[in-house]
This record gives sequence, structure tokens and C-alpha cells, in this order.
Amino acid sequence: MERKVYSPITGRAVSVTEVPDEVFSGKVLGDGVAVYPESPFVLAPFDGVISNIARTLHAICITGDNGIELLIHLGIDTVKLNGKGFTCYVEDGSRVRRGDRIMKMDLKLFKSNNFRMISPCIITNLADFTNPKIRLGEVTAAQSEIISCESAEAADD
Repeated sequence: MERKVYSPITGRAVSVTEVPDEVFSGKVLGDGVAVYPESPFVLAPFDGVISNIARTLHAICITGDNGIELLIHLGIDTVKLNGKGFTCYVEDGSRVRRGDRIMKMDLKLFKSNNFRMISPCIITNLADFTNPKIRLGEVTAAQSEIISCESAEAADD
């Protein structure tokens, strides 16, 4: 069964290998895409549960009903802002549906402080899936599919 991840951010999706941080470009945490945001809003990329929100609000993890665990990391080095410039609309354990507003970023603040806003969206449990397909280019939050894959269990049947 195909599992889909929709972009959580409107903007331009590029390969994670373009992220100027080796943890992401080297796929240490998993694979996915990175989005250059054109909108400040972060929307739920699928139905699921918020499984972790960084204390500094720069990253959020969602566990989908589809089994996918997705890390959304908002910008590079934005952890240094200690939560400034982020508005969070959910909490750990919140149930979300695709398209629900989960975060907002102050893109002007980040740009004026020279933070790179490229935002990796990483499947952290990719070993549980096969045949990942990555889609790049212009994306609309909660509407444009950025990753699809199949359950590894289904492949074993």
C-alpha cells in the first residue's frame, strides 16, 4: 500500500543533499526533501499525532496514521533563536488532520538575522518502507505530494 507525505510548507522543494548541514545532506536521520518556504505557515502533511515538539520550537515530529514518522526542521541553526519567531498551534499528543495549521515562522525575522530557511522534511523511519519516490519543484502545503513509499511489510507478503 502506497503511503504519501504532502508538503508541510508552500515553497520550492529540493533534494536534502542541498541542505547546508551534514546531518541532513548526509541523510543521517533519514531521507526526504527540503523546502525553501514562501509562506510562514506549516501545515500537517498527513493525518496523525504530534509526537515531539522541540523546546525551541524549531523542529516538530509527526507520527502519521500511515506509519510514517516525519521530522520537520524549520530552517538551519534556528535553534539558536530559542523559540523566538515561532508560533506553535499544537502540543505533544495533539491529533492533526492533513492541512491543519501546526506552526508559523517569522520569515522576516529569520531573514534579517541571516538564518537559512531551507527546511528539511525527513522520514526518520525509512527502513520500515520501500520504493521511496521523491518529488521536487514548486509545492503547496498539504496539497503537493513530496514523498511516497510502500510499507516494507507489504513488500514481504
